[in-house]
Amino acid sequence: MKFFVDTAEIKDIKELAATGLLDGVTTNPSLVAKSGRDFKEVIAEICNAVEGPVSAEVTALEADAMIEEGRKLAKIAKNVAVKVPLTLDGLKACRTLTQAGTMVNVTLCFSANQALLAAKSGATFISPFIGRLDDINIDGMELIREIRQIYDNYDYTTEILAASIRSANHVKEAALAGADVATVPPAVLKGLVKHPLTDKGIESFLADWKKTGQKI
Repeated sequence: MKFFVDTAEIKDIKELAATGLLDGVTTNPSLVAKSGRDFKEVIAEICNAVEGPVSAEVTALEADAMIEEGRKLAKIAKNVAVKVPLTLDGLKACRTLTQAGTMVNVTLCFSANQALLAAKSGATFISPFIGRLDDINIDGMELIREIRQIYDNYDYTTEILAASIRSANHVKEAALAGADVATVPPAVLKGLVKHPLTDKGIESFLADWKKTGQKI
């Protein structure tokens, strides 16, 4: 499974990139707005900090305007993945941009039928929102499993990018369900390494080592 971090904070991105665990970044207008900086400058800096795909979202709603914005975003860096909403206009823009060689992340997916349409439109990534489905008492992970089966049935190459992930358990369940990518907040990605028994083991080993009076 690939790990993307869902943020526009450069400091967090660089810190995680240094671990070698980061495969890409997803952003959206809301995340960039929190930084208070110029949108294109932020995307360019993120693209320079990571080698993998960096999702940058269009704000237009009509296909032609999405395509125009997508082309501008794609010029920022080679690793930009243009993010479009899962609407008919978004799928039209997806097809046009994909045919031009641009990576496209189709976002705000909440059903297997939507995911099927995105794959047929040539999407590089499909982003089902797990947490938001859980919020309305629908099993978000079941959606991942349904999309995985459909894509495997027809050999679609669109990658399933599990989004709206809020916990370490979400990450585990998405991996078990066959998601290709999990995009997570920085705190969740950092938290995956933690376990109380690991901490307890380190504490015990260090205490025993201290008793020896030795140094390495």
